[in-house]
Amino acid sequence: MSDELDGREAPDGHGAPDGRDALAERFARLGDRPAVIDKGRTHSYGELAHAIRTTADRLRERGVAPHEAVVLNADFSFGSIAALLALYLNRNVVVPLVAITEGALRTVNDSCAPRHLVKVADDGSELVVEPMAGGAGPGAEAGAATPEAYRPLVEAGAAGLVLLSSGSTGAPKAILHNLDTLVAEKAGSGARVGSRTTNILMFLLFDHIGGINSLLGVFKVNGTAVLPARRTPEEICALIEEHGIRLLPTSPTFLNLILIGDYHRKHDLSSLRMISYGTEPMPEELLRRLHTALPRARLLQTFGTSETGISATTSESSESTYFRISDENVQYRIVDGELQLKSRTQFMGYLNYPDDSLTEDGWFRTGDLVEEKEDGFLKVKGRAKEVINVGGEKVLPLELESILLGSPLIDDCVVYGRPNSITGQSVCVDIKPSGAMTRAEARRHVHEFLEGKVEPFKLPAKVNLVEELRMSERFKKQRIRA
Repeated sequence: MSDELDGREAPDGHGAPDGRDALAERFARLGDRPAVIDKGRTHSYGELAHAIRTTADRLRERGVAPHEAVVLNADFSFGSIAALLALYLNRNVVVPLVAITEGALRTVNDSCAPRHLVKVADDGSELVVEPMAGGAGPGAEAGAATPEAYRPLVEAGAAGLVLLSSGSTGAPKAILHNLDTLVAEKAGSGARVGSRTTNILMFLLFDHIGGINSLLGVFKVNGTAVLPARRTPEEICALIEEHGIRLLPTSPTFLNLILIGDYHRKHDLSSLRMISYGTEPMPEELLRRLHTALPRARLLQTFGTSETGISATTSESSESTYFRISDENVQYRIVDGELQLKSRTQFMGYLNYPDDSLTEDGWFRTGDLVEEKEDGFLKVKGRAKEVINVGGEKVLPLELESILLGSPLIDDCVVYGRPNSITGQSVCVDIKPSGAMTRAEARRHVHEFLEGKVEPFKLPAKVNLVEELRMSERFKKQRIRA
């Protein structure tokens, strides 16, 4: 049966663009096939299709008009997935927010012209729609607050998606996407339905490009999204064992937490066939540890940005940090050592920043420094903004971290720069030791371990002992210090 619409109108009475309703139609045809496992309860694709339709109807009843910006305050749940797709069906501009912080709320109100705040019960049974103070306000003419940036979406009859950057170096950037394009490219028309379903764990956050990509990837293979209640190593590993998870998308920092806590030995992780890692560079020594600890799982370096989407990649091997961008919808080039991308899922622009990350000919500057081999495989060396300048000499934090992780006395570490009145910056490192160690012992060990492996200017001027490394809510090491 074709996945395309047969000329019918969408449930709101408006003529839908070709394929707009195809996702819900496909879900309905998949019937009892498991779609979402949330807090131990399995929801079928048929249930999901019904929840999407029902939620879309309830949104319209509560005055949510097409193309209005809507803040969806939720993390992954059956109800939030249905709400996201209902807003897509209703052609809204969706602004997902896991946590409504003061900074995020200010950015959304100032730049997105939100008309509604939506909250939904985990099972989708309750839907709360509130007016947003930063929007046009109750009673305003529909579309009156539509920013000029939304006009192309309105003209195309498409839904939008606004993602906020982490805001680690200032106010978050509001990144506008065409949601129709993302769904078409990443969810596709669905794979042929087999007897066995693929269970994929939704580790990355609901308001992160990686989380959206993971969800759409589940739908592409007609798989099952397993939702964690908490993102702790114990919880994640327990879910892998309980549900036979085959694919785990996560970050290098979180994978190291699993190794440090021996959770890979406390739980049976043999079902894992692929671990895709991204959001930050992978230290080579950590990759070696992971391959040794989880030899049955293929380790895949992913690559993407909030602005260009997640690219399909191929790793050179599970033991190599080299990868190839193997996505026919993505072009890349390297300029002065920086990776630049063009993609079909490229963002439409920032709502609150100038688009100075785009070159005059439309390439996105990723800020990632890479090296390329003759066969086209790439390796990320670090972020340009994290390079430490010691008296004119450049230090890449990832290089030192990868070497230090080779020490049996170090569980984890993070290297970063601090201002220095003489050299401009100095190299600092926070160490999480594997056992008891004084700060003096740590400093001596770090210098002895690095001696002969790096140039003298790369040796850390300051070594700190920490119980836990600083990381973001997206499980990325935080190297930028105030």
